[in-house]
Amino acid sequence: MANYPQLDDCVGVWTLKEVNDAVMGGYWRNHGTRGIFGGGYSAPALIAAADFVTIATTGNAAAFGNLSVSRRHLTAFSSFNRNFFAGGATPSMVNHIDYFTTSSQGNASDFGDLTNARKAIGASSNSTRGVVFGGTNPSNVNIIDYITMASVGNAIDFGDLTTVANGATGASSPVRGIRLGGQPVSATIDFFEIATTGNAIDFGDLAVSVADAASFDSSTRGVAVGGYPGGSNTNTIQYVTIASQGNAVDYGDATNALDVTGGTSNSIRGLKGGGPGVSNVIDYITITNGGTALDFGDLATARTELDATSNAHGGLNEGYQGTRIAPISQGGGGGQRLIFAGGEYNYTAKVGFVTISTLGNENDFGELVTATSALAGASSSTRCLIGGGQTPSANLDTINYAEFSSKGNFADFGDLTGRRDKLPGCSNDTRGVWGAGRDNSDDNALANIIDYVVIATIGNASDFGDATVSRQGGSGTASTTRGLFGGGFTPSYSDVIDYITIGSTGDATDFGNLTVARGASGNSASSSTRATFAGGSGSPANSNVIDYVTIASTGNANDFGDLEFITAYASGSSNSTRGVYSGFNNTGATGADGSFGNCPHISYITIASTGNYTDFGDLTHSPRDSSGRYAIAAASNGHGGLA
Repeated sequence: MANYPQLDDCVGVWTLKEVNDAVMGGYWRNHGTRGIFGGGYSAPALIAAADFVTIATTGNAAAFGNLSVSRRHLTAFSSFNRNFFAGGATPSMVNHIDYFTTSSQGNASDFGDLTNARKAIGASSNSTRGVVFGGTNPSNVNIIDYITMASVGNAIDFGDLTTVANGATGASSPVRGIRLGGQPVSATIDFFEIATTGNAIDFGDLAVSVADAASFDSSTRGVAVGGYPGGSNTNTIQYVTIASQGNAVDYGDATNALDVTGGTSNSIRGLKGGGPGVSNVIDYITITNGGTALDFGDLATARTELDATSNAHGGLNEGYQGTRIAPISQGGGGGQRLIFAGGEYNYTAKVGFVTISTLGNENDFGELVTATSALAGASSSTRCLIGGGQTPSANLDTINYAEFSSKGNFADFGDLTGRRDKLPGCSNDTRGVWGAGRDNSDDNALANIIDYVVIATIGNASDFGDATVSRQGGSGTASTTRGLFGGGFTPSYSDVIDYITIGSTGDATDFGNLTVARGASGNSASSSTRATFAGGSGSPANSNVIDYVTIASTGNANDFGDLEFITAYASGSSNSTRGVYSGFNNTGATGADGSFGNCPHISYITIASTGNYTDFGDLTHSPRDSSGRYAIAAASNGHGGLA
């Protein structure tokens, strides 16, 4: 192994490959794994003491310092170098926020105040923000507050939980905060984006309804341990995958039934300490494995109604604690994950993915919020957005999103400026843009709307401008600066290509013309310099033609080659080198039972060259074995808009 610089003797110059190898290989220096347990109650006294442990080892805790005031039912969260304890009861409710400097020992310093005094609250944090939610004073509340941890000052209103709750607990990834359970005893799981503000969104349900559970996390999993389900405490350990949505999974047991304990982690190992009966016991599990908890050691001060935090929990784990999942290449020319979402026949919520640089069949990713077809994708190097679409009853204005790096169900992002389907999408690493489409089930109700979102920020779309003509069924793609929309139905088939400058706003401009007028296409494949448009519906016949243009110029398209099928609704994206298409409709191919003319094949082209398709594999998420699905949204983490 090379003798690379370490965090405590940073000399020399690192290449990005060296950093990646060190992080993914597990030999990047772990900057610290100190867990701190603070506050609590040991009859008849309230406790101000804070204890600490080194999470990567086992052993008894040692005294760290004292909080500014003795209190119970408080919450805790942290950045890389500060550990915070907020709220609680003395026994009257308090709004104090204290902090310790993780690397030293000593008493806590005053940071500021919560927006109101309360106890039995939960918290989440990443390296920048601490977010505190719920609690009671004297009735339960749904308040969410936040602070910027590097400064000092009072908390600011963030938004509201989906329900009032005290005794809810929290978990974090670097992006999301999760609320787990709470009183009244509940299975509710909410989530929010830590970097934004706004109300929490429903995530799913716990496997066991609890309040006052301990919690800890890795960058991908949030874990709840024990808690009070009503009647008596439980020892259940349950987890959720933070980047997705869905219900919790039961995957282990604590050494005893417990509630009002403190939990924290180093993103690999999760600890819970203290608890009912005034306990000094610290247990641990390996977060990826679950199972029965093991003995870690003892707290310096036995107590209950405490909380804990660390300088290495999942909200701080951006790859440098050795726990990141197997890497998924990101960025133009490097991103290899392509997502196929939704589609017909008979509408589906299924989402699958392929690895663009290899060959093979579609793999399972998760599900959209709603079974939808005729929808469109947009993406950054980390996040996939799916906008609009059609259900059997209505067109949609919804935008769903998920992170490429994880697998799981999509979540609600916000809304387009109007309901529409058969719309094209495009994006760069900052903005997602959707143009035109059909604004209800009437084929003549065509839209010229272009709207956009900032991909990193959850929220509704804003008006960008107008297309050169109202149309549905066009195809969208992009470079880092320009978005292109080609073809469509106006209501005659169109060969028009429009372009926009993604970083600005304004109406689209005429770019040139396709070689064949056509509609009913989906997202197209591009590199940073070349855009391809494949297949489409037409009159008197559908098309298998693949065209290309040079994105930085304007002018008419040139012939690239042919798709595998004469087809409508082909959808694709790329890793900037290879363009991958699927969702072929009315191809003349038949299913195993001789029905339908759709085909589940996936084909690819090499964007820098010209020529016909090459077989890639098959879609596996078809609602019927006899039909390939079509009118799919496609998006990748390596397309030309990211190069």
